[in-house]
Amino acid sequence: MWSRRRGHLRPTVCGVEELRRRRREQEAALRKARREQQLVSKRLLREDAPEEAGEGCVAAILGEAEVQQFLRQAQRGTEEKEREGALVSLRRGLQHPETQQTFIQLEGSMRTLVGLLTSNQALLQLEAARCLHELSHSEQSTIAEACLPATSYLLTYLSGHSSDFIELCLYTLGNLIVESEAVRRQLLPQGIVPALAACIQSPHVAVLEALGYALSQLLQAKEAPEKIIPSSILASTLPQHMLQMLQPGPKLNPGVAVEFAWCLHYIICSQISNPLLIGHGALSTLGLLLLDLAGAVQRTEDAGLELLACPVLRCLSNLLTEAAVETVGGQMQLRDERVVAALFILLQFFFQKQPSLLPEGLWLLNNLTANSPSFCTSLLSLDLIEPLLQLLPVSNVVSIMAVQVFLQQSGLQALERHQEEAQLQDRVYALRQTALQG
Repeated sequence: MWSRRRGHLRPTVCGVEELRRRRREQEAALRKARREQQLVSKRLLREDAPEEAGEGCVAAILGEAEVQQFLRQAQRGTEEKEREGALVSLRRGLQHPETQQTFIQLEGSMRTLVGLLTSNQALLQLEAARCLHELSHSEQSTIAEACLPATSYLLTYLSGHSSDFIELCLYTLGNLIVESEAVRRQLLPQGIVPALAACIQSPHVAVLEALGYALSQLLQAKEAPEKIIPSSILASTLPQHMLQMLQPGPKLNPGVAVEFAWCLHYIICSQISNPLLIGHGALSTLGLLLLDLAGAVQRTEDAGLELLACPVLRCLSNLLTEAAVETVGGQMQLRDERVVAALFILLQFFFQKQPSLLPEGLWLLNNLTANSPSFCTSLLSLDLIEPLLQLLPVSNVVSIMAVQVFLQQSGLQALERHQEEAQLQDRVYALRQTALQG
């Protein structure tokens, strides 16, 4: 789910504005590639079923006769246990793509399953929903579209009382949303965005994480920037609540924060509402979260921190490119030099644990310093030149962007202090040449 791909950046020497323009073009291409290549990333809650954990429970592929038999038993069995057991057997069979194809091709199968989903017996409802969840995990869009008759009921159940059932419905909807435009066309007029906005009030962490997942799937749809974000997301309270979910403090849950940080990233990438988000305090919230992450990496070796750090860095970097930042006072919110110190703590952590994230941190450093002499001064006052030089070989283009403006802010004098150090001489020379040629 969280593997991210970046393009290869070719070294070049040109002005900062030109490099930033190219970077924006590259980021647009990368976002497009991610939508095309990783849009169908899905979640499966199979491990939530205790009976699946035992050995010897390998699911068998079901033929047409067996699917019909289990559906008949589930619908007409004389005892509830028998009916529930038939759905359990069907669900296990639906773990196989072959059984999924057999199921959707069987006339009346989805109608029967929807009937069980809407029954007044909670256990049968749950097992029917789990069957749908297995189908939603399919990689074939035809199966997602076959689930269309069930989606409106899944949407209705989001206002129920069982947090486990709501969580299951959210993950199932998220899987279906990302796979099929037909599903999105049906759910949007039926009010999926208001339903998701209502779920964000839930006190259950598992529900909030599932909500963030479903929302992120919706925000990655190819039509989201033109149709979904402007007309639905921004008209709801979701953006403000997302920022609340990212507020550092004892109530911050890492899993929930990761999901909503990516949601915020997709909204920011649409470039529709960034001044509004800045006005709502997005820069301030993300800056404080960056400080919190820097403190966390100093206290723990937890390799999962990069899952949150990546979208936070991207959100900050993209917001700082907005021309409206200064007019709404956003730049002032990040002038605390602790932000630069925190970023370097994270860069050192990435250098040791997650080197693939170093370019993300350096892009942010560039955007912090590009229009702020005070942040360039912070590199001097905090004695961060040597750590910066050690990181520059990660990418030539990043090196130019993250240092060029600094050099124009009397950075050459700072470099001279390090030109006699053997291990840094080559890098100092290269930076001096870049400055002189620029």
